[in-house]
Amino acid sequence: MTGEAPRGYAKGRAKRLEILDQAMALFGEAGYRGASLRVLATRCGISHTGLLHHFPTKEALLLAVLEHRDEVDGAWLSLGGTTGVGRLRRFAELAALNSTRRGIVELFTVVSAEATAADHPAHGYFVRRYGNSVQGAQRAYAQARLEGALRAGIEPDDAGRQLIALMDGLQVQWLLGDRATDMAGVLRAHVQAQLTVDL
Repeated sequence: MTGEAPRGYAKGRAKRLEILDQAMALFGEAGYRGASLRVLATRCGISHTGLLHHFPTKEALLLAVLEHRDEVDGAWLSLGGTTGVGRLRRFAELAALNSTRRGIVELFTVVSAEATAADHPAHGYFVRRYGNSVQGAQRAYAQARLEGALRAGIEPDDAGRQLIALMDGLQVQWLLGDRATDMAGVLRAHVQAQLTVDL
């Protein structure tokens, strides 16, 4: 036994990842409601039945796409082991990245609002996701304080919660305002006002 995954298993994982990447792109283009599983299957070079083998429902695919987006964005936020001010800078850069993918932002905004209902299938996901997001922002502010870069009177716990709320609120304004809101600019200015160093 070499401990390596069987070839078929690795191939299946690669196909699943390809489906998630293609679904994220398709949802970004057409939105969740406008995205067709048959179109997605064609893009992935598999049959509709083959797609359903990996994701039996569109709802299951949606949850997997949201989780995949978080993994990709989380890895990007942590790139190079950034902490403190560097991590806060990445939040502003993430807002800039989001301004290039309206469909994904719209999908996230709509589903997160629907998932406030306890019986929604994505409720647990969003409870965990917001807990992790807030904690990550709070850690970044706490690290900025250790770096001597946080202004006096700024509490990391409060600032982290406010940052995530601001990001989500800006996304709603951006969607409703036909993308006129400069999400990254507003977020950058907000964080900069809390720091003693340049963001």
